Amino acid sequence: MSDLRETRLEKARTLASLGHAPYALRFEPTHRTAELQEQHADLARGEEREVPVAVAGRVMTRRVMGKLAFFTLADESGPIQLYLERSTLEASHPDNPEVFSQLTTLTDAGDWIGVRGTLRRTDRGELSVKVTDWQMLSKSLQPLPDKWHGLADVEKRYRQRYLDLIVSPHTRETFRRRALVVSTMRRWLDERGFLEIETPVLQTEAGGADARPFETHHNALDLPLTLRIATELHLKRLVVGGFERVYELGRIFRNEGVSTRHNPEFTSVEIYQAHTDYHDMMQLTEELIAACAEAACGTTAITYQGTAIDLAPPWRRATMHDLVREATGLDFTTFSSREQAAAAMADVGLEVPEAADSVGRLLVEAFEQRVEAELIQPTFVLDYPVENSPLARAHRSKPGLVERFELFIVGRETANAFSELIDPVDQRQRLEAQQERRRAGDPEAQTVDEDFLHALEIGMPPTGGLGIGIDRLVMLLTDSASIRDVIAFPLLRPEPRDVPVGAAGNGPLPDGATSRNLQAPADASGR
Repeated sequence: MSDLRETRLEKARTLASLGHAPYALRFEPTHRTAELQEQHADLARGEEREVPVAVAGRVMTRRVMGKLAFFTLADESGPIQLYLERSTLEASHPDNPEVFSQLTTLTDAGDWIGVRGTLRRTDRGELSVKVTDWQMLSKSLQPLPDKWHGLADVEKRYRQRYLDLIVSPHTRETFRRRALVVSTMRRWLDERGFLEIETPVLQTEAGGADARPFETHHNALDLPLTLRIATELHLKRLVVGGFERVYELGRIFRNEGVSTRHNPEFTSVEIYQAHTDYHDMMQLTEELIAACAEAACGTTAITYQGTAIDLAPPWRRATMHDLVREATGLDFTTFSSREQAAAAMADVGLEVPEAADSVGRLLVEAFEQRVEAELIQPTFVLDYPVENSPLARAHRSKPGLVERFELFIVGRETANAFSELIDPVDQRQRLEAQQERRRAGDPEAQTVDEDFLHALEIGMPPTGGLGIGIDRLVMLLTDSASIRDVIAFPLLRPEPRDVPVGAAGNGPLPDGATSRNLQAPADASGR
């Protein structure tokens, strides 16, 4: 036990012996600190206002100067100064002449306290609560990070997020904005007649995306299960059942790598609307994300990592073929074989992975290598190869392609949408082809979900579907460089003292630890 912790424990014991419980049951504040700052902004320097107030918060700093002391108290809304005067406290507690000494010697930075008093503007212009009474609410046994340097250890910020939140207003603002994005998204959809319906997290078939699932087991049923990698197939079942506008905003789990853009559990929203197609989904995406930007940032004109981004609709629309042609000079519509496309790619310095076994898959490779990172302003990339989109409807006028778009902003996929495939015969053929790839060694290929196919045979109306990655959207709207900055408790390897016997490694995986084949192309959106 550290000397500092023992000292603080002794103070807690002393408080208890004096009849002051070190861990209170309750306290009733009359105001938040920000309310006081706003309501009494007109109080002049050196003046007092006999308005009774009660505030509660954490002691952030302490300065004791003889018969006078100044504390900084912070609640969720912000800080306020406490003006602690021996004569005032003793006058309020004639039966306890040691009240000032007890307050200044038995409290520490980090303690939660409640105070009552009136208001005073100091000669230096600081609005303060002139304290007449105080109560210990929770005695802190551990010190706060240094107020000037904060948490310099980035990993510690993620591992001990509570400390990060205490010392960093920027971190608190990030998660406040995240909450605004989520609540705005739900409200926007609800107001337009969409219903949020929860779907299973534990599933017998991992479907709806190309991704490796987490595997688990139900003991009572003796049943192998996976955590969901998408909500798509169950939401489509709801459309089959007659719900014309449904969505779910929730956690998705993928047993893949970790990087500044990827976390094994992340949040997405998937939205399905009957009698629409991917063109309707583009308009919905623009309006929904613009509404989230207005709510979180107050504007659609934002800055991300020093670059101005304009989120005001309409956004650029371009086909994948056209974008690759602009970037590389290659026209993939002219290639009649995989070999021909591979040779052309090699000629312009592009990598040709063996796993890309068709012209369509090579087109996507060329896009990822030369185009994706350059799409800074919001851009809808349209019309993907059928090989990469087993759940999207065949394009109405372009053979070999599907009606699909992905939204890219600051070089990252943020949303993914289809005109949904509702033909059960075509869907079976594509899922069987996926299953063959899985048998051949692709761990991310999908399997045949017989119940989903049966639902399609019952009949599903024409439908547009959309997935948006909440974490990446929040990264954009909070100017955060890493996904770990916008997830309150990101997954990290245990510290050495927490590693079970037989486990190895510590600390988070380094950025970039995720190889290309572990980054599912739709992981931002959950689709």
